[in-house]
Amino acid sequence: MATERLPMRQIREILRQKWTLTRSHRQVASSLAVSLGTVTGVLRRATHAGLDWPHVQTLTDDALEIRLYGAPATPGVTRPLPDCAYLHTERRKPGVTLELLHLEYLEQHPTGYRYTRFCDLYRRWLARHRLTMRQDHRAGEKIFVDYAGQKPTLVDPTTGVVTEVELFVGVLGASNYTYAEATRTQRVPDWLGSHQRLLAFMGGVPSAIVPDQLKTGVTVPCRYEPGLQRTYEEFAQHYGTTILPARPAKPRDKAKIEVAVQIAERWILARLRHEAFGSLGALNARIWELLTALNSRRMRSYQASRQELFERLDRPALRPLPPAPFVYGEWKLARVNIDYHVELDGHYYSVPHALVHERVDVRSTAMTVEIFHHGQRVAAHVRSISRGRHTTLTAHMPKAHQQHREWSPSRLIAWAETVGPQTAALVEAILASRPHPEQGYRSCLGILRLARRDGPLRLEAACTRALAVGARSYRHVDAILKHGLDRSPVPDAGSVPTARPVIHDQLRGPTYYQ
Repeated sequence: MATERLPMRQIREILRQKWTLTRSHRQVASSLAVSLGTVTGVLRRATHAGLDWPHVQTLTDDALEIRLYGAPATPGVTRPLPDCAYLHTERRKPGVTLELLHLEYLEQHPTGYRYTRFCDLYRRWLARHRLTMRQDHRAGEKIFVDYAGQKPTLVDPTTGVVTEVELFVGVLGASNYTYAEATRTQRVPDWLGSHQRLLAFMGGVPSAIVPDQLKTGVTVPCRYEPGLQRTYEEFAQHYGTTILPARPAKPRDKAKIEVAVQIAERWILARLRHEAFGSLGALNARIWELLTALNSRRMRSYQASRQELFERLDRPALRPLPPAPFVYGEWKLARVNIDYHVELDGHYYSVPHALVHERVDVRSTAMTVEIFHHGQRVAAHVRSISRGRHTTLTAHMPKAHQQHREWSPSRLIAWAETVGPQTAALVEAILASRPHPEQGYRSCLGILRLARRDGPLRLEAACTRALAVGARSYRHVDAILKHGLDRSPVPDAGSVPTARPVIHDQLRGPTYYQ
C-alpha cells in the first residue's frame, strides 16, 4: 500500500520522535493519529535519501519534500493521468495490485506520475465515485442472490384475478452482471430451480454463493454458524461451490445484491407496470428482453457495460458447469418399522432388516427413493405412487422370509409337474382349497420334498391315491407313503365311503345360534 502523503510539519514530527525521542512506530502513529504504514514509509524515504535529524533541521519544507518525494512537475509540462476506471476494473482480477498497474502505467508513460502520486489520484477518483467498499470483489469469486421486495403480477385471462409472483435476482460481484426471473413462490424447488438457471445463464460456477438468511435456504439463522437447508447444501456440493449466507441484519455483507435488486425493480419491474401477462412464461420472456438491455447498458462509473465486464473479468474465472444437471430431491427423517420398511407418501420401501427401529434419512426425487444410514446409502428404489402398497427387495429380508418369498403358486405347480401330473394336480388342488394360496405353500413344499425320501414314482402314486380319496394335506400323503398304501390299488371315487353325521342329544342345531 502506498505511503500516505502528509504535510511537511507532520513528517518533521515523525522524524523528530523517531530520531531524537527513539519512540516506537506504534507510539508515533498513536500520537499523530496516522497509520503504522505511514510512519514506516516516511522513515524509509528519509533513510533512502541519506537524511538524519540534524540535516533535516537545515532544510526548508520545499527542499525536504524534494529529497523525500522528488522534484515537482515542471511548470507547463503536463503528465498523463492514469485511467482510474480501467485501474478499478483491473484490480478485481486475481493477483493484480496497484504496484503492478503503476509499472504498466510507466511502461506506457515513462514521464508519468510516481507511485505515491499515482495512488493518490486513484484514491481521489474512488472517493468521488463512491466506489470504495469493505468488500474487494474478485473475478469469479462470488455471486449474490435474493428476492426483490416488489413483486411482478400475473393476470388470469379468464377471470381477471391478479396473482403476485416472486422476482429472483442474482449478480456477480466483480462485473455486476445481473440475472432476474419470475417464479411462483420462494419455496425450495423454485429457489433451487432459479439457482440452476442462474448458473446456466452465467455459463459457469463461482467460488461462493451469497444468499440472505431466508428460511428457504437457511434452516438455522445464526451470525456465526448458520444451518443450511439439506437440499441447498447438496446443490452446492453438486456444483462444486460453497454457500456463504450473509450475516443477519448486515446489509453491507450483501450490498451488491441490494443494489442489483434496486436496479432490477427500477429498470425491469417499473417498465412492466403498464403491461399484463397471463402466464409465467410470457412474463419471463419480457423480463429476459429487459435484462438483456440492462446488461448491455454502459455504466458511467466503469465506462463499460455489465456484459463487457463479464466477458473480460468473470467469465474466464468461473469454474465449468458439472456435466450432469442437479436432480432435485427432498429429505425426510424416518424410523424403520418392525417390518423393515419406511413410509413415504403412503407407500412403504424396504431397508436391510438389521436396521429395524433405526433412524434413517430418506431422499426422494420424482423417480427414485434413496435411504441413508449414518451417511451411507443402504437402499434405493423406484418411486411408487401406490398408497398402502410395499416395495420390497429380497436382499433386505431375513433368510426365513426370503425362502418363503421365493415360492409362488406357478413355481410350485411347475416343480410338481417334474414329479408327475398327479402330483401337480394335488398341489394345485391344495392351493385352491385354501383362502389364500400362501397358506398352502408349506404343505406343498412338504409333499414335494417327500420325493427325496421315497422317490418320485412312489410320490406320484401316493398323490394319485390322495386325489382319489379327497385328501388335501401333507400329512395324508406322508401317511400313505409310510403305510405303503401307494402300492395298493387306487379305490374308485364312488367306492369311497362318505362320512355321515351321527345324531345324538349333544348336537346343537343351527337354530341354537339364532
